[in-house]
Amino acid sequence: MSAFPQFDRSRLMVKPLSERIHDLSHSSLLPLDATPAALGGPAMRDLATLGQRLVAARQRGAATLVLMGAHVLRAGVQRQLIDLMERGLITHVGMNGAGPIHDYELARIGATTESVARYIRTGEFGLWRETGEINDIIREGAASGMGLGESVGQAILASDFPHRDTSVLAAGVRLGIPVTSHVGIGYDILHEHPNFDAAACGQASYRDFLTVCDSVERLEGGVFLCLGSAVMGPEVYLKALAMARNVAHQEGRKIAQFTTAAFDLIPIEGDFREEASKSNPQYYYRPWKTILVRTVADGGESLYVCGDHRQAIPLLRQAALDAEASAGDTLRDE
Repeated sequence: MSAFPQFDRSRLMVKPLSERIHDLSHSSLLPLDATPAALGGPAMRDLATLGQRLVAARQRGAATLVLMGAHVLRAGVQRQLIDLMERGLITHVGMNGAGPIHDYELARIGATTESVARYIRTGEFGLWRETGEINDIIREGAASGMGLGESVGQAILASDFPHRDTSVLAAGVRLGIPVTSHVGIGYDILHEHPNFDAAACGQASYRDFLTVCDSVERLEGGVFLCLGSAVMGPEVYLKALAMARNVAHQEGRKIAQFTTAAFDLIPIEGDFREEASKSNPQYYYRPWKTILVRTVADGGESLYVCGDHRQAIPLLRQAALDAEASAGDTLRDE
């Protein structure tokens, strides 16, 4: 037993989602054929390059891994991500712990996102009954040997939720493409709930991490995209790459020739292919040093796309479609 006192979760009042004011509705999701304004600077050129790299990776059978923050889903680009998955241009999607929450809520009630400022004052933030049911899904999935993302995706796919067709997690199960979730205990509203099972969550999320490692083993000739994730994406990728390269080195193989790209709103000053000096506060910005410099130092290629995800992801999809057309290679229509 711990020597320190523990908070008694049975004292909590958990309310139904019908009593929550939502800041994001399903109607805000972009249509598949959305045509946002072009991004400035070199972004459009770099997106064209990434479109070509995604098509080339598919032709080689290499991995195209996406790790992303939950606000990418809040940007409303689910249809674009699912279409890229259906075309075989994304072979793995990884989210932080908040990703499945937004995906599940949008599928189930067509709304998500609460005001922290509004609900933290009354102690209601995060304590919503239907959202807490995800904990039961994760516990049952973990017991049957599934990862976290697969557990939630399978539950959504098997449900009668009105918007399950725009669930990225459900699409992963439907397509046989891993959609994983990488959780930090205490980060997510699910961890507030009395039914949260830390052991099951940890087991399921670790299975998801090992699935990322498997994808990274096939990254030679492939693509890694980090979308709006300053910590989870770079750190999960870094550890997975270390493990995959350890095995590759023993087997006389290399994982070095691949393309990485970070998508974010933060402008990078100077050459992002050179590591920032320690006197520069951006030295501590992990996507720069980890994704754009250190892990591609042995021959890979890196790109940085600065812009709103609501613009950048549809533009990336269009760039990939243009590259498909140029290559005469359209998997989805075969």
